[in-house]
Amino acid sequence: MALRLVQVNFKASDDSALGRFWAEALGWGVSSEGPGVTNLEPEGFAWPDPAAFYIDVVKVPDPETVKYRAHLDLATTSAAHQAELVARLKDLGATPADVGQGDVPWTVLADPEGNVFCVLEPREIYRDTGPIAAVVVDCADPRAMARFWDQAMDWTLHEVTDDHAVLRSAEGVGPYLDFLRAPGVKTWWNRVHLDLLPDPIDDKEAEVTRLRALGATDIDLGQGDVPWTVLADPEGNEFCVLGRA
Repeated sequence: MALRLVQVNFKASDDSALGRFWAEALGWGVSSEGPGVTNLEPEGFAWPDPAAFYIDVVKVPDPETVKYRAHLDLATTSAAHQAELVARLKDLGATPADVGQGDVPWTVLADPEGNVFCVLEPREIYRDTGPIAAVVVDCADPRAMARFWDQAMDWTLHEVTDDHAVLRSAEGVGPYLDFLRAPGVKTWWNRVHLDLLPDPIDDKEAEVTRLRALGATDIDLGQGDVPWTVLADPEGNEFCVLGRA
């Protein structure tokens, strides 16, 4: 098995503007592989470096029709850093968001297109993740998600309970992947999804076959003839297995 999480994919009505926001928020570089796609990468890395994590922002006709079941958590190193980052993000165009979080030590914001994310208080576990502490996916059954995703890709399962499951790259670098128990049933595709990369990339079809055997299903989002394969995990969260362009 050689399949790893390399990036998250954001749907956007304006990929350039949303890409600029996230590049400035994270201190990352910006490029574009083609019209309607803005690629973000940490400085000093070139995709697909296994020590790095990336974001693709992709223009779609109506991103507001999709759901917000996955989001980013941003890391901070001190209370002062958290306050400074929140202020800077607001200056960049982020706005406070209320998702029913109540009185919590982290700050919930929305980016200029309404994608909710969290700026966490300092946590020791995230001291070496870089600016993105975790990619968080809401789910009904974290234990079931842990079983699928632990087998699906070459990441290490760190913790699993009835309320959450936590994975991180086998190299111990970059953000964590958290599956968090949350109410509600998925009814449509996610505005933020995961992209997986086979290594070697020519093993893509074999990896897709293996994922189907684990419980993944094929879904059609109107993607047409593309080099990647769109699948859904057992709870219906879509993800892509990337192929050779």
